[in-house]
Amino acid sequence: MARHLSSRVVIACGGTGGHFFPGAAVGRELLTAGARVTLLVSSKSVDRQAARTQEGMDIREISAAALQRRAPWRFLSGLCRSLTEIHGIYRSDPPSAVLVMGGFTSAAPALLGWLWDVPVFLHESNAIPGRANRLLAPLACGVFAGFGAARGRFLHQSVEVTGTPVRSAFFRLDTADCRARLGLKADRPVVLVMGGSQGARSINELVCGMLPKLLVARPDLQFLHLTGDTDLNSVRSAYRVARGRAVVRAFLNDMPAALGAADVAVGRSGASSLAELAAAGVPAVLVPMPGSADDHQRHNARYYSEAYGAKVVEQSAGPAALRAAILDQLNNPKTGSLPASRDEGAATRVAARILEVVCQRGLSIKTQVAMA
Repeated sequence: MARHLSSRVVIACGGTGGHFFPGAAVGRELLTAGARVTLLVSSKSVDRQAARTQEGMDIREISAAALQRRAPWRFLSGLCRSLTEIHGIYRSDPPSAVLVMGGFTSAAPALLGWLWDVPVFLHESNAIPGRANRLLAPLACGVFAGFGAARGRFLHQSVEVTGTPVRSAFFRLDTADCRARLGLKADRPVVLVMGGSQGARSINELVCGMLPKLLVARPDLQFLHLTGDTDLNSVRSAYRVARGRAVVRAFLNDMPAALGAADVAVGRSGASSLAELAAAGVPAVLVPMPGSADDHQRHNARYYSEAYGAKVVEQSAGPAALRAAILDQLNNPKTGSLPASRDEGAATRVAARILEVVCQRGLSIKTQVAMA
């Protein structure tokens, strides 16, 4: 990509790790091309923790609230505050383009970008687009999708399937090195348990419930279990009782090391997590989150199962079903790739398209000025 030293791209990617990390991956590519990058995040702890790892990017917290039918006034109140904050950010240093990654932090940046005649782009990682992206798509000059299944679900004439951007650190991982960094033995298989950026009590309970019998079947196992804040102590206690070797943490910033260490990963089926699993080539057992918006996690899991050989276990199926799926993946590992997501170039493609439009817009403005 050509150097874009005068360009400033604003990326709204707050709310969850599934929005933040793909947005940050695009931001890293934009920085490499010489653009300046501002990440707009929420005040949630997951955003604050993730933002600490992003060097070279301007991080701004904005007010926002999720759209809930029972309390629409909260969304409207958050939107009004966010519009005021975004207006100040845009006015102090006008953006060349705006990219929104979905979720409740996307509305104000996209709306004001459109009103200011700034090119607006959006990226949707899930097979079923989220509500925010569906509503904002008509305002965008470009729509990117992680899954081909999402293409026909936008009110937009052109949707480009790019895959979900993934940090370059997830590719070509060394297993022994990753295990050493996390305090795990190099010669014993690892089961990684992760409940998403905010933890997942139901997954913690399922794993603790099947742990004793799993260790009877495979006493050689060791675990890396990311619990979230709430269940940290109870999960540690469960491993002590079962006499299982485990590294149990509330959160882990070094997710590339976690996936590089794992023989099998157990977790939800958010699109960003799936893209990272595919990049690292880790066999997975997926437990879709019941009640996810438009049941998108189940759709994501189905696609990943067909493309990558993952096992899908419904949360209601119980500990025995989870144990059987883990053993099956350990005994019969399947390696493969998601057609779009394992491609290391997703972030580069999104960044290049944004900068292409920025360049075209700049040339158009220069021509208009010259003709005036």
